[in-house]
Amino acid sequence: MTTRDPVRLALLRNGLDAIADEMAVTVVRTARSYVIKEAMDFSTGLIDCEGQLVAQGLCLPVHMGSFPPTIQAILDSFGDDIRPGDVYATNDPYVGGGTHLPDIYVFKPIFVGDILLGFAAAIGHQTDIGGRVAGGNACDSTEIFQEGIRIPPIRLAENGQVNASLMELLRLNVRLPDKVEGDVMATIAACRRGEAGLIELAQRYGAKTLVADMAALLDQAEHMTREELSALPDGEWEFEDFLDDDGFSEDPLRFHVTVTKQGSDLTVDFSGTCDQVPSSINLPIAMTQSCVYAAVRSVLSKELPTNSGFMRPLKIITKPGSMVHPLTPAAVAARGLTSMRVTEVIWGALAKMLPKKVFACGVQGDFGVIIAGYDKKRDPFVLLEFLFGTWGGRPDKDANDGLASLAVNYSNSPIEIIEGEQPVRIERYSFREDSGGPGRFRGGLGLVREYHLVGVEEAILQVRSDRQKHRPYGLEGGHPGAFARNYINLGQSSEERLPGKFMRTLKKGQTYSAFLAGGGGWGAPLDRSPNAVLDDVLDEKVSYETARNIYGVVIDQDLAVVDVASTEKLRHDLRQSLGSHADEAAE
Repeated sequence: MTTRDPVRLALLRNGLDAIADEMAVTVVRTARSYVIKEAMDFSTGLIDCEGQLVAQGLCLPVHMGSFPPTIQAILDSFGDDIRPGDVYATNDPYVGGGTHLPDIYVFKPIFVGDILLGFAAAIGHQTDIGGRVAGGNACDSTEIFQEGIRIPPIRLAENGQVNASLMELLRLNVRLPDKVEGDVMATIAACRRGEAGLIELAQRYGAKTLVADMAALLDQAEHMTREELSALPDGEWEFEDFLDDDGFSEDPLRFHVTVTKQGSDLTVDFSGTCDQVPSSINLPIAMTQSCVYAAVRSVLSKELPTNSGFMRPLKIITKPGSMVHPLTPAAVAARGLTSMRVTEVIWGALAKMLPKKVFACGVQGDFGVIIAGYDKKRDPFVLLEFLFGTWGGRPDKDANDGLASLAVNYSNSPIEIIEGEQPVRIERYSFREDSGGPGRFRGGLGLVREYHLVGVEEAILQVRSDRQKHRPYGLEGGHPGAFARNYINLGQSSEERLPGKFMRTLKKGQTYSAFLAGGGGWGAPLDRSPNAVLDDVLDEKVSYETARNIYGVVIDQDLAVVDVASTEKLRHDLRQSLGSHADEAAE
């Protein structure tokens, strides 16, 4: 590394990142489903000839670590038979290195002459992948064979031509063939853009120089990461969190992690995490590794490169047969839910290591909503949404309300597009008052989204959600966020509460309501600025009752101002009461 030109390496790093971002823009401009083009459930990247990630686009951080093991499955399958003009694809978590069947990975080798520079890579979450339940995300499947079409490592295109037979096989096995084919072609188009960009760099610097420089960039990233880790305290920190259940039993599912930092090495050990379950919320090992990389990356310097070099100092320990390392044929379609809990348990341990840096627990993509069926012409429709909620309170400021987490940079699906494409009307999309965990810095508010079925007589409603039994945790004395809830309005003021994971028929005129949990608070609520509490009350984020009973802030409702004297007395009394309760608990 020391023999490489540092200026050229810096320019190259920025150039590679820019190419990966251009690939992402290509996907957005050419994809057909709003899951990809609006919600942006996809990622792009560049991989060197050894199968190591050298750059990732500004998409989903949690996809970062899944590219290397997936491309390795391609390299293992095709060996030296990698040719210019080819495109390779896979989606299978057991033979292809993928994360679940809806995520189709495509890789395009990039050559200059007979020199393999590397690969352009893209992954897109397909709206449907076949299987027993539309949308490919059902949480009540019990084996992967029920979840859709499995694609082993294959040559999807040869000499620049897509294999029509393979594409027809894919089209025949999904409910929305035009959307799926269009999204796959969008990822291929992105890879072609990556190919052009990398070839341009090779023409500028020379192919052999570029290959050596990319290797040097990985070494540089490892060196920078180890330097930063070395400056952090050595030690061992544990944390646990829970999923409510697997949808079949009422038993909670434990996730336990031990983070050990010694010198420039960091180990993340999932020993103590529960065994794999019959439902499809198991998390494939490639995604578990990716969750670790994303969570750790978020607490380190933004100057660190995001590539395989960063991953080298991190060691991940899992037990085969556990929820974070399931064995075939375990179902994994709804693994997104578990990936959220895995990142949250890692952040919980890192909060003990770095208490002034990590925020309280937020609300990630715990809700996956599918409304699917057939219209009067017998044409299928599939509404697929992942509802992302909010951040937890931060060590120095309030949470961001209604923003996806750092691990999953997901975007909102606009109501107008949903209603224009699907037989539903969004009746409500709003914040939940009092849902954010109280704290010195308030947790983010949960969201409410209500779907009213119109235009068809019935549809299948399939929901995988969580946090109805285990609230998002607060930190440093902050309170947890509000519980999540599911309801269905059956008409004529009749409402039924639903479990976290279910599938049922939704009739025309009925409304399904998703109440997302709120983020945890950071710091003691009685330390919060009274004026900040007043602002929250006036913004209808916090009720007058919560302001008084939890924050100890007395507000004159007529004048809309803080009653300073009454607030000081109330806070003194509440602190005295909390102190006596703490003494009783200690005894």
